[in-house]
Amino acid sequence: MLSGPKGTEQDLIGRCGVCGRISEIFELPGRFEACCLECSADLAAAILLTTEIDAATLAGRNAEGMVAEFGAISERMLQRSQSAEIGG
Repeated sequence: MLSGPKGTEQDLIGRCGVCGRISEIFELPGRFEACCLECSADLAAAILLTTEIDAATLAGRNAEGMVAEFGAISERMLQRSQSAEIGG
């Protein structure tokens, strides 16, 4: 348990809200679920990429590279989720 000012204690170990694995978890600002380190990083990147893809599309710029990166992130998250389900 992480200790801080009274009322801010938080468990460091829990179930990831994305892949379901039990590990150290982190909370991203504005998100309800807590995630493992890998999913937190990928989720933050996916959120940023979504915003950037939308902005590029509206501005008429090529977003192909960002769309490819978004697909790679999605694939990694899916693979983690499926391996956690199989692994127990």
